[in-house]
Formats: sequence, structure tokens, C-alpha cells
Amino acid sequence: MAKIDQFFEEMMRQDGSDLHLQEGHPPRIRLNGRLKNLELPVLTQSGLDSLLSEICGPEQWRQYHRTGDLDFAYEMGDKARFRANYFRYSDGFGAIFRIVPSKILTLDDLDAPSVFRSFANLRSGLVLVTGPTGSGKSTTLAAIIDYVNSSKVRKIVTIEEPVEFVHRSKKSMITHREVGEDTASFASGLQSAIRSDANVVLVGEMRDRETIELALTATEMGVLVFGTLHTNSAPKTLDRIIDVFPANQKPQIRSLLAVSLRGIVAQQLLRSADGKRRWAAHEILLYTPPLSGVIRNGDTNKLISYMQTGRKAGMITLDDCLHEMIQQGKITKEEAHKKAQEKSRFL
Repeated sequence: MAKIDQFFEEMMRQDGSDLHLQEGHPPRIRLNGRLKNLELPVLTQSGLDSLLSEICGPEQWRQYHRTGDLDFAYEMGDKARFRANYFRYSDGFGAIFRIVPSKILTLDDLDAPSVFRSFANLRSGLVLVTGPTGSGKSTTLAAIIDYVNSSKVRKIVTIEEPVEFVHRSKKSMITHREVGEDTASFASGLQSAIRSDANVVLVGEMRDRETIELALTATEMGVLVFGTLHTNSAPKTLDRIIDVFPANQKPQIRSLLAVSLRGIVAQQLLRSADGKRRWAAHEILLYTPPLSGVIRNGDTNKLISYMQTGRKAGMITLDDCLHEMIQQGKITKEEAHKKAQEKSRFL
């Protein structure tokens, strides 16, 4: 048993989601969205080094000290799995561990909108699940991939850094590839997946121009691509993708997106009204023929009204979703105000 496991045991006992360790601070956990100090001593540099070096390999430890960053997955026997991020900052060293549930939650478990199931029926195209860090993107995507795996005969490849949810092949055949271990980058992993006759590809993060271009190329070749971005709304997601490219390429990328984009789910997590859990709020943009013209013309300012008029198709804006959650008693107006796009609506 590693020395750090005692911290994980305490985090799980309190049902926390993240463990924060930083030099000069006591260990903290995130509990229902809020940080809470554990009743343990302040971490010293030597103490933190001892905890962190024990659970990663010598080469990873050298990489961490060389670059100041390290991402990997840590398994505490068969009890739990954690996504680890080691970092260096102005006052020293630190690490954050997020628990990855051993059980992959289904779309029913998440009480997810029924339209999420329609993504499994797509034969090709691009579907993006976006939101800030800690908004549950990975959990939502795992549930969608599980639904595809359970209901369709497909070849599924996931490219992640690190691999979080480990799926077992059901009706589909599924392969996990970890950036830095099994492939050099998201782009190289995606290129390999295209050559390997994959039907469905999950790209853990679409962070650079090459990865985005390859994802769009894959959709043209009949692949269904799921990806993530750290954006808070559907309009910002489209703007972020297009802004990655130089001015002379933007029209071409808009044209590719116009024919390949099948959906954007922008997700936020909010504390429940009783403070005992968190609820996911979604902004959902889906493809209908008028969307192509909006994307080609760069009229992302029209997307809000497009989603509002597409309610029957399963679309919704984030603010309308928040309003419904208030009416259902799931969240408070104050909590909605923190996440709202048009904050005056929730004052």
C-alpha cells in the first residue's frame, strides 16, 4: 500500500471528487464542488516528494522535474482509479487527483437528455462535449461511449491523456490508447485510428490545429468523432475551433464544420438546492439543415435563437436549462446566476 493511499481512503470515505496536495498547505478535498481541508498536517516539500514519487515511474518523475507537469492514471488496487496531474507553481510543487468511478455510469444513471442516445445512431460526423475543468465532460462521454458499446456493432478507439474510464468490449470492439504511452500525441493517435478502420473515435482533447483538422478529415471518411473542448457555450465552441486557424483557412474550416458537425453539448455542474449533490446543466446544439448556413457565414451570434427555435428537436440554451432546473427545485437562483450566460435573467 502506497503512503498516499491513506489520503485517497479519506477522500472516498467523505465521498469527495478530488484530492489537492500542495507544498505548504494541508491536504484538501473537493466535496460537492467546495474545497475542504482534511485534518492533517501541512505538507512539506520532502513529505510531498515522498508521496508523489512513490506512485509514478522513475522516467515520469524525471519528466515532472524537467517540465513541471505530469499527467497519468493511478490505480489503488481494485478499489479505485484516479486521474493524476502533477504541477509546479511559484511556491513549489503540487498535485491534483480526480477519482474515476470504477463503474461507468449509464445515460439513465445520469438522467441525461434523451437526445444523447441519438448520437449513438450517427454513422459519421463530429460531436463535441464541452465545459470547464470538473464539469463532468468525461463522465458524459463515457456514458455515451458505453451506450454505443452496448447497442451497436462498431470498432471504437479512445485517445486520452491519460485513459480515464476503462470500457470492456460488449457488442462493439473497443481499444484504449494513452498519449505518451501508446501514441505520441492526440494527432498521431487519431491518424492511426483512421487507418485502423475505426467507426467511432473519442479524442480526449482537441487542443491544436492538427488534431482538429484530422478530426474533420476523419468525419469526411465516414468516422464518428467525439471530442472535448474547454468552452462554456455552443457559440464559443465554434469560435474557438475556427480561431485556431489562420485567416486564409477559416472559410475552408467553416465549410468542413458546416457538413460535419452533428452536435455540441456544453455542460456545467451546479450544487443542488439541498447541497447534497451536483446536477449537470446542458446547452445542446444539434444539426438541422439551417445550421450549415449559420456556420458557413460565421453567424455564431444567431445560434442562441437557433437553439431556442429548435426545442422540439431536443435543443436548449444553457439559461433555459437553468430556468427549468430552478422550477424543478433542483438548484437555487443564486447557483443558476453563477453559471448563467445572461446573468440579469437570474438576479
